[in-house]
Amino acid sequence: MTITKTEIRPGAYYDSVVLMQLQRNLAALESVDDAGVVMATPANLELLADSDLLTAEGKAGNPDDLLIVVRADNEENAISALAQVDELLTQRSSSGPSAEYRFRSLEGAAKALPDSNWTLISVPGRYAADVAREALDLNQHVFLYSDNVSVEDEVDLKQTGRDKGLLVMGPDCGTAIINGIGLGFANRVRRGPIGVVGASGTGTQAITVDVHNLGSGISHAIGTGGRDLKSDVGAITAHQALEYLKADEETKVIVLVSKPPSLDVATKLLAAAQDSDKPVVVSFIGFPPPAEKLGNLHFARTLSEAAVLAVELTNKAEDKKKARSSGKGYLRGLFSGGTLAYEALLSLQAVLSPIYSNVPFTKEQEMEDPLTSVAHTIIDLGEDIFTVGRLHPMMDNDLRIRRLRQEAEDQETGLILLDIVLGEGSHTDPASELAPVITEIKSEHSDLEVVALVVGTDEDPQDTDAQIEQLTKAGATIFRNTTEAAIYISDYFAIAETEGHPSVSADGFTGQFAAINVGLASFYESLAEQAAQTVHVDWKPPASGNQELADILAKMKG
Repeated sequence: MTITKTEIRPGAYYDSVVLMQLQRNLAALESVDDAGVVMATPANLELLADSDLLTAEGKAGNPDDLLIVVRADNEENAISALAQVDELLTQRSSSGPSAEYRFRSLEGAAKALPDSNWTLISVPGRYAADVAREALDLNQHVFLYSDNVSVEDEVDLKQTGRDKGLLVMGPDCGTAIINGIGLGFANRVRRGPIGVVGASGTGTQAITVDVHNLGSGISHAIGTGGRDLKSDVGAITAHQALEYLKADEETKVIVLVSKPPSLDVATKLLAAAQDSDKPVVVSFIGFPPPAEKLGNLHFARTLSEAAVLAVELTNKAEDKKKARSSGKGYLRGLFSGGTLAYEALLSLQAVLSPIYSNVPFTKEQEMEDPLTSVAHTIIDLGEDIFTVGRLHPMMDNDLRIRRLRQEAEDQETGLILLDIVLGEGSHTDPASELAPVITEIKSEHSDLEVVALVVGTDEDPQDTDAQIEQLTKAGATIFRNTTEAAIYISDYFAIAETEGHPSVSADGFTGQFAAINVGLASFYESLAEQAAQTVHVDWKPPASGNQELADILAKMKG
């Protein structure tokens, strides 16, 4: 018959790695069937209950109490196992940071390591935001491994960091490589010309490993935390990281990797990435690639493909400035071909936001009134609402001419996109009707751009070359496929999205890496093994976890 014994240590705090190892060592003792070592949070109590280790005594534990449970074959062995806890904890403590590298406070650690520009934080989530704020007050970039931090705290921390020119990587940021030093769960890779902005820890690891194995290397891999590319956060860290890598002379190619991002956030980030002279490889899992390439953006379908593309592009990257367009206003696409409208929307939704259509991919893109364009708009004029009582727009240009003039009169219109689909059954000479209207509206609106996508062959009855010549003389820019038109349009509207995302301080990205570690001692040990300058804070919950007392102490300190 087995017996379960419980010991509660009020206010005793150890990091999760220490607790895991203590639990493993207790379970390995002779005559011990199972063991549990946790902080007595509701979630952990539930886990103990599922393992049949939760006793009535254990249920009384508070979230900041250390709860140790042992199930043995008899009471004597259970008591003997609990008696060895302190010895096992001492063994673990002696194997960690030595006394000269241990500090009781973050402020004390910063004074002891004045060259530090980074603080690694892996304390329980309910305390992590306060520790991060303290690090920012000390002008430290933050690697925030802790999870269970509220979105409100995340946004506040990142906005504070942005205002100070500091990065807040996280919360729930598991991977980064800064100046050759791996933080959290990172692989050891050589230095090189490829920079990574990662909203996915394992995604970042997979790409950096492949880059290394392909013979290239990583300048920096900057983690953001998994929620950064969600609408609630708005990619604050990703924008900062992107701006830093765009300016970094050592970085020749940039890789953006993320779990499924919010479309509106991804669009703005990609627009900012376009405003760069460097190739940018995009690997957004669950985000449909709009094309293989849009300007300097290269879209990868898999993580391994992203790595291969990045390595290949390092050999082609050129350090030269290219003229950037500064298109104003909005796109208005007027299509006679439904599939062409779909393809244009798919390509351009990656870089233009907000964008609306009467043939939307998402509910957010759906137009309230197809008869009136708003923001960036792509219209399929072949939809039923437009064709009742009239010929299809591939045969009759009347409706399109009316809409052309309507869009030209809208002061928000910057560029009009048309498709001209030739061939059997289509209008016999569409350019003869459209070209005069294009000439007219361009003479009245000199800054209005008109792009025509001409689909036809040299054998079509309309004489494709003659159609193109008429449209070109009228002032239209001609493309022969949707991808080429999309590249031109995305570049036309590629205005830098850097407002509100000032440059990040370069301190901490050059020279010997120096960091303060708060939380998991294993992170300190990893830094030390990589020859980084580092000290460790023996963090404990304020006021032994008594929140009321902690609030009083915080007010007194303030």
